[in-house]
Amino acid sequence: MTDRPKTPLLDQVTTPRDLQRFSDHDLTRLAHELRAETISAVSETGGHLGAGLGVVELTVALHAVFDAPRDKIIWDVSHQCYPHKILTGRRDRIRSLRQKGGLSGFTKRSESPYDPFGAAHSSTSISAALGFAVARDLSGACETGLGDAIAIIGDGSISAGMAYEALNNAGHLKKRLIVILNDNEMSIAPPTGAMSAYLSRLYAGAPFQEFKAAAKGAVSLLPEPFQHGARRAKELLKSATVGGTLFEELGFDYIGPIDGHDMDQLLAVLRTVKARADGPMLIHAITKKGKGYAEDRPDRGHATARFDVVTGKQHKAPSNAPSYTRVFADALIAEAAEDPLVTAVTAAMPDGTGLNLFAERFPERCFDVGIAEQHAVTFSAGMAAGGLKPFCALYSTFLQRGYDQVVHDVAIQRLPVRFAIDRAGLVGADGATHAGSFDIAYLANLPDFVVMAAADEAELVHMVRTALEIGDRPSAFRFPRGEGVGVELPARGQALEIGKGRMIADGNRVALLNFGTRLKEVREAAEILAQKGITPTIADARFAKPLDTDLIDQLARHHEALITIEEGAIGGFGSHVAQHLAETGVFDRGIKYRSMVLPDIFIDQASPRDMYAVAGMNAEDIVTKVLMTLGVDVLGKRA
Repeated sequence: MTDRPKTPLLDQVTTPRDLQRFSDHDLTRLAHELRAETISAVSETGGHLGAGLGVVELTVALHAVFDAPRDKIIWDVSHQCYPHKILTGRRDRIRSLRQKGGLSGFTKRSESPYDPFGAAHSSTSISAALGFAVARDLSGACETGLGDAIAIIGDGSISAGMAYEALNNAGHLKKRLIVILNDNEMSIAPPTGAMSAYLSRLYAGAPFQEFKAAAKGAVSLLPEPFQHGARRAKELLKSATVGGTLFEELGFDYIGPIDGHDMDQLLAVLRTVKARADGPMLIHAITKKGKGYAEDRPDRGHATARFDVVTGKQHKAPSNAPSYTRVFADALIAEAAEDPLVTAVTAAMPDGTGLNLFAERFPERCFDVGIAEQHAVTFSAGMAAGGLKPFCALYSTFLQRGYDQVVHDVAIQRLPVRFAIDRAGLVGADGATHAGSFDIAYLANLPDFVVMAAADEAELVHMVRTALEIGDRPSAFRFPRGEGVGVELPARGQALEIGKGRMIADGNRVALLNFGTRLKEVREAAEILAQKGITPTIADARFAKPLDTDLIDQLARHHEALITIEEGAIGGFGSHVAQHLAETGVFDRGIKYRSMVLPDIFIDQASPRDMYAVAGMNAEDIVTKVLMTLGVDVLGKRA
């Protein structure tokens, strides 16, 4: 394309070793070209723009100083890895980012040897880097070799408990390990809590120029003859701020804060650390998310659709129906307006879960706890024990991080925490790491846990109300990403009868028992089947736990075949139905039973429809399943 940026230096880069030919001045120019190329690529694909723009200089400096893939560069979460991918032999595919058959939006071991550790959830990088460091020192085997281990972690991610566990262990082991704190004062949402305030104090107490001068010398790492004079400079630096006290107490040598966009500083510090470090090091770099393009936007370009580079206008398809997330938020706000005990909790995803809208209306009752799902769950449990009515709103894939707390702190104590599970099922461009595949299975096996799935946006409104009314045990309701199907919304939700499904359409021979938003596909399948002379019965379970055993028994009695459909992995709703049918002797009477679940694979990114095609769960797949179950020729030779 003619409007792509001119990148004469970047055009010379095939692998990171090509950077070694460049002068420091050229590396600065290369960073400008890399930023322009990143913006251009993401404008065509959509994706996480801001994080990558904030680490362009750091990415160039790391690859110029260290020897990847022998040296392991590990990006926490890895939203910020697009510049890294461009420099590591994937520039020719960067415009396939997050597309079907294209590059992942995250680091992925199977994609490149330059991605030593896959990511997408936060706060894992230090643990992984420490593992590589131990493997190196114990003569572990790795195809690309084992050199330095470098973890790059953001100020939002380092607030999570797992990061502190890793820091504490690394300080104890005293292995050579490099952690770079990429401090942009902003994770996905403005970071919350004491850690953020602590980091702010680090560079609030003295002129930035002092830090620049100290960082360029890397005073704590100077050769011995120069250390005496430099030690005084370091103490002056530390007395001007809170300094690296916290990290040094954990056993790390601390350098910073430094300007993460100043190539001279970055190169000087990284070269000194590479040459001198003999234990765990923490380099504190100040950066700007969205640097050079989106830094003035409220979200700094965290996640964006395709956009026009000149105007910044995003190319989003017009919405025909409200998103499920918005429907949930509006329903919860309506309930909170009537009940002052309703509270809402999220873990660094207020916008993604719709709780930013709740917070505008009820700021004192909305809590963003940061990237801390375990804490979010137990915090909600404490509120429930204290007589409040908490809704803990998390993506399905992130709730996995708090599962131990769901079991021990909520379920065993029968506390009425209400889990609003967003991003249920397959989610599209974020791929397998963000798919909500497992929550039905991992919640429905917990005693006395009510598990619901909305078949459409009106059902979601009713399930918010239902969860609010459940005051004697935990509950959960799941809903997908994206817009609803366009049904009329009730003015206020009505509490559903617990454990009772609903009949959608009466038919014969085969019954389709749906759980969740595949109901639209089930209806479409029924229309196709009607043209073949087969009229299936359709029912919507609403509840995976407790099961509507009366409905299941009725369907089994009056049909020769029963098929369940759910947007979840094996072990969920269909497995519970099968268990009931087996234990009550229904299988002894010869019913044909099948379950349609997500396959036993991790499905790569594509559009949701394409991902469900891989899963075999679209309308045409349901038709095929019905015909095969009934023994009807799939090619239509028999009607």
